[in-house]
Amino acid sequence: MKLLSLASVLSLICFATADSAVIDLGYAKYRGNQSYPNTVAYLGLPYAEPPVGDLRWRATLPLNTSRVSQQAHDAVVDATKDPEFCIQGTTGSGDAGGAGSEDCLKVNVYAPAGAKKGDKLPVLVYIHGGGYVYGNPVNWPFDHWINQVPEVVIVSVYYRLDSFGFLTHPAFATDSSLGDLNVGIQDQTEALRWVQKNIDSFGGNPNQVTINGQSAGASSVEIHLVAPQQEGLFHGAIAQSVYRTPLPTPEQQEDLFNFYADKAGCSEETLKGTMACLRKADVSALAPAQDASFNGSFNAYHPVLDGKIISQRPTAAILSGNIHPIPLIVGATSNETLSFTVDMDTGLKAFFPLLSPTDLDQFNEVYPLSAFPNASDQLRLGTGESELKCAVEIMGDAWSQRTNTYVYRYNTANPTGGSSLVEHAAENWMMFKGSNTGFNGSTTFSPMTPSEDAFAEELIAYWLSFVRAGNPNTFKLPRSPTWPAYAHASGQRIVLTEGSTTVSGSTAERIPSDEVQRCTFVASKFVVEQN
Repeated sequence: MKLLSLASVLSLICFATADSAVIDLGYAKYRGNQSYPNTVAYLGLPYAEPPVGDLRWRATLPLNTSRVSQQAHDAVVDATKDPEFCIQGTTGSGDAGGAGSEDCLKVNVYAPAGAKKGDKLPVLVYIHGGGYVYGNPVNWPFDHWINQVPEVVIVSVYYRLDSFGFLTHPAFATDSSLGDLNVGIQDQTEALRWVQKNIDSFGGNPNQVTINGQSAGASSVEIHLVAPQQEGLFHGAIAQSVYRTPLPTPEQQEDLFNFYADKAGCSEETLKGTMACLRKADVSALAPAQDASFNGSFNAYHPVLDGKIISQRPTAAILSGNIHPIPLIVGATSNETLSFTVDMDTGLKAFFPLLSPTDLDQFNEVYPLSAFPNASDQLRLGTGESELKCAVEIMGDAWSQRTNTYVYRYNTANPTGGSSLVEHAAENWMMFKGSNTGFNGSTTFSPMTPSEDAFAEELIAYWLSFVRAGNPNTFKLPRSPTWPAYAHASGQRIVLTEGSTTVSGSTAERIPSDEVQRCTFVASKFVVEQN
């Protein structure tokens, strides 16, 4: 028998490895990147038609698979490199946005190596945060999640941001020839439809999909959970630090539209002419126009109450029971806020412009300065609960009456954040390899200590246990405590805290009664907060 040379053997091994990283979607084959021996990452797979040219500010169109097939010419398409992210807006920290591409409606799919049709693996679909203004999915990679738990498939979604995703004019509601509302949310929905059609090819189960998001991603999850046309696209949800931004009416955004058109040099005599000009404008003109209007709340490009996709604002829908009652995890960090102004009144008014002097007086009764060491602490709690934290009780109470619900408080500071406070997005650092996002889609990954790695493994195990079983305890790590189910009467939640490499630091607690009372007050303000 002829013996193969070492080079031939290595060649065969490389071919076998490479071939196992090829996925056939029927209309095209894609070669992924084998990032771990048991993990393949398929990066930048298109899920919709590119929203460019005349499709700018149009409703998301399903992927033309015939076009993709013809362009592939039966060749295996390379999907081993990070795709271009969606055009970014400024973070408000003095940076200029504009990086990225309009041809960005892609997904990254992370799957176990060798997974195949019929494996029926549970699926996690992740919607990134960034205030609906910025964000790049590669800043939150999932290769190590699959490496730890190779019994799931994970999909991370790119969607249109800032003015490209949420430009609004009242006329869009009645004349789609001009444009469409909430196209960034429509992108997410089309990605979920793509998952339903194609995830089986990666070994995933389209009937066991959990949507997950943080901040604006969690706000998106909340929107999907109350949008009636989303029925059947997902079967579980995880909402991390829900961004309770106002969802204004299209009429309230008309001044922003006019400002934007003027800054872009497109203030024409008719709206049709203005839109034609804006569609022809280069990104180099549109990016400064959207940056110029960055000022939070109404003066930002966010989802709006369109009467179709968002027919009722989330809190109103939740309080009236108009929800998809599927298993839910919801939580927030211990000390988060999105307001860094001089005092609570200023922060609240900037974030929620419809708050009246009477409303602010009531906030000062519920959050009296005398109850805090200083105005900074009053600002942090008084704004943080309305902007983020009270979504936990609002959503937890509604869902727990109808399905399995789990609530958490994340209680470990970002060790590179320069503060002992557990700020907004602190869990992202821990769950995504020490990721700190920067300007224009960039990020920095920091080394993690053994105890931080152990804590990250604990968090990932809880999250993916929920994805697999609808319960974070079923496949938790042996050292992790049992996460109590939430009910309003018991008010139990888990406090997720870093421990050591062998002992968990997490514990269960009852939500303090004064926090419950404050969030009841916050929920009562949903009309003027418009969330």
